[in-house]
Amino acid sequence: MNMVVFVLLALLAIVGAFGVILWKNAIYSALSLVGTLLSLACIFVTLEAQFLASVQVIVYAGAIMVLFLFVIMLLNAQYPSDEVDPLEWVAPAAIAGGIVLAGAIAYTAFLFKAPKPLEEAAKALQGGTPGPVGETLFTKFLLPFEAVSLLLIVAVVGAVALVKREPEGKQVRETLEERATHTPEEVVA
Repeated sequence: MNMVVFVLLALLAIVGAFGVILWKNAIYSALSLVGTLLSLACIFVTLEAQFLASVQVIVYAGAIMVLFLFVIMLLNAQYPSDEVDPLEWVAPAAIAGGIVLAGAIAYTAFLFKAPKPLEEAAKALQGGTPGPVGETLFTKFLLPFEAVSLLLIVAVVGAVALVKREPEGKQVRETLEERATHTPEEVVA
């Protein structure tokens, strides 16, 4: 029975992940990501890691998704753009990066040897309670934890900086409107 529930939740997570990639509307993609994150939280519950499931819902499906939606609304990116892509090299670079990442994951999955037997690792987690998770997070993984927080701050500052920029068409339009208000003698002089 547990395997059937796991397979259903995993399929739901995969469908949500494809929705993130395939939707043209950024808001629909963000909502698909919420579905993926919630199904991942349910997988954590089936693995009896309730603390990780609650953190998944509160931090990722809650706070991070609110941040993503805030940036999407701030940038007015809910509608797909029909403009020509100014950075044509990004798509091939993303494909190459995805292939490298898939290779690294496959390499790790097939050659990884657990440093401890499964029973010892499960005892070390103590059911995913906050104490052991926090101790591990703030000792062994402090640098990656802080790097992610810095990355989120830079992303928000970058989004605000992009919004504050005036579009080029608006500057041209204002210049033309200023010229239209002047008399022909003022324009010649």
